[in-house]
Amino acid sequence: MTRRYRIEHRTEYRYSDEVSTSFGRGYLRPREIPGRQRCLNYSLTIEPGPSDLTHDIDVFGNPNSYFHVTHSHTELVVTGLSEVEVTVPASDPDVLAQPWERARPSGFDDAKAVEFTLASPLVRMPGQVHDYARATFTERRPIGEAIIDLTHRIFTEFKYHPGSTNVSSTVADVLEARAGVCQDFAHVAVACLRSVGLACRYVSGYLATDPPPGKERMVGADASHAWAAVRLADGSWLGFDPTNDQLADERYTIVAWGRDYDDVPPLRGVIYTDAESNEMDVSVDVAPLTLI
Repeated sequence: MTRRYRIEHRTEYRYSDEVSTSFGRGYLRPREIPGRQRCLNYSLTIEPGPSDLTHDIDVFGNPNSYFHVTHSHTELVVTGLSEVEVTVPASDPDVLAQPWERARPSGFDDAKAVEFTLASPLVRMPGQVHDYARATFTERRPIGEAIIDLTHRIFTEFKYHPGSTNVSSTVADVLEARAGVCQDFAHVAVACLRSVGLACRYVSGYLATDPPPGKERMVGADASHAWAAVRLADGSWLGFDPTNDQLADERYTIVAWGRDYDDVPPLRGVIYTDAESNEMDVSVDVAPLTLI
């Protein structure tokens, strides 16, 4: 199935005193992925207007933007607006049935994938991670079955609890608390797969939510989301979402992927100000569009 969405991601910062200069980098434009996803239109609006705005591609192939606002301001609003078409081809059943050990990459067949087997700043692999993973990744178990099992275990054994972690929380912190948000559950999944030698990406993007029967879709009720993707033996990548206990399908729009959250935050920046306090509001709207 192919779906098309209009996605608006609006971030508003308010400061208690004037900001003289603001630097920012954002990952808000959905990726172009042949055979899976097309970004049909994209615009980035920054208020007040930046004196410098540049667009780039990072080391992982993710589009991102850098901006510099030099007008004094007490409010900064960054809005990414995109139209994207998403199609998720089904994975080969024969590949999913192969033992998970066969999916371990080597520098000879996929040098870029090897990087996603290594630890990263927010995805360390202490002994408790390996022990948790080994309960799922038993000898010669089919990789599709193992991924579904790990996804379900994280979904049932961890509590979704906003505020129980922060953007710098480690996998060990989440394992101890047995609670977190989508970013944390994606990190746990990534760490588990890497601990057994598999290549796994942290994926940032959006999940289209369907309203309950008889209810109107709520504008602005969607949010940015995070999940994981594992490299299969044929070189393809299988996305899975432990927060919602499901594989990633055409409801998932990919913005960026990296080793962990620190590689692809939606927005990050530096400001120069004497303000003692600030507030941030984020609203995301993923609106389905009719295909022509």
